[in-house]
Amino acid sequence: MRVAVTGSHGFIGSALVPALERDGHEVARVLRNADGNLDTDALFGADAVVHLAGVGVADKRWTPEHKRQVLESRTTGTTLVSETIARLGRKPRVFLSSSAVGYYGNRGDEVLTEESSAGTGFLAEVCVQWEAATAAAEEAGIRVAHLRTGIVVGRKGGAIAKTLPLFKLGLGGRLGSGRQYWSWISLTDEIGAIRFLLDHEVSGPVNLTGPEPVTNAEFTKAVGRALHRPTIVAVPKFAPRLLLGQEAAEAVAFASQRAEPVVLSRAGYPFVHPTVDDAVRAELT
Repeated sequence: MRVAVTGSHGFIGSALVPALERDGHEVARVLRNADGNLDTDALFGADAVVHLAGVGVADKRWTPEHKRQVLESRTTGTTLVSETIARLGRKPRVFLSSSAVGYYGNRGDEVLTEESSAGTGFLAEVCVQWEAATAAAEEAGIRVAHLRTGIVVGRKGGAIAKTLPLFKLGLGGRLGSGRQYWSWISLTDEIGAIRFLLDHEVSGPVNLTGPEPVTNAEFTKAVGRALHRPTIVAVPKFAPRLLLGQEAAEAVAFASQRAEPVVLSRAGYPFVHPTVDDAVRAELT
């Protein structure tokens, strides 16, 4: 199978490409041209498209300009890919397009499945528009799945990797009360789920999260156990707010999303790391 991948040099993409190649697929990287737009030439002849490109949500404080870049990088890029493959004479069979559990907003301890409604706030609004941007591909008869990814656990990128040095020094701790739910997934299962969805007739929203979401306090304890370090000191709320700004900190660090991978589990995906302890031991040690 020829698989076109956007965002191929990012945290997830850089792990996905070699995994696809090991599976025997031909991978075409969809890169950006001199104008900063996606070069769609690599989409021609693709049997499948995996769309991972987008400006990092928590890379900077949420200034109006950064929020605009986050939204436009997802909606404009997704619309471009979707409309391009919809016009092709030989269309890909499947289009896997990134989204996030931010779709659900801050929902406390409510159990969230793919059938749950969208939440409120900037990230939820971004995800709603992001998913809607695949409309042209869906209307053209291409199978489209929206990858609502949770917190990806890995050493080489993502939110967890940024805090890993603190944990190794014994300075890691829960964020605020620690009662907010974190829907996590190991990098291994993130890549495994994408590979699985290429070959299985699943469409619509798919929560790419581990089967057992945990609170931030429970996640923190799991990291401490894996690294054999204490996690006694709580991180006060003002610290993430100083780093990211209040709006971003509330949405990224303190929002609670108890998302369960109902669609993925029913389709028969075999999780390699079904518990948070499995995930952090495998990915962080």
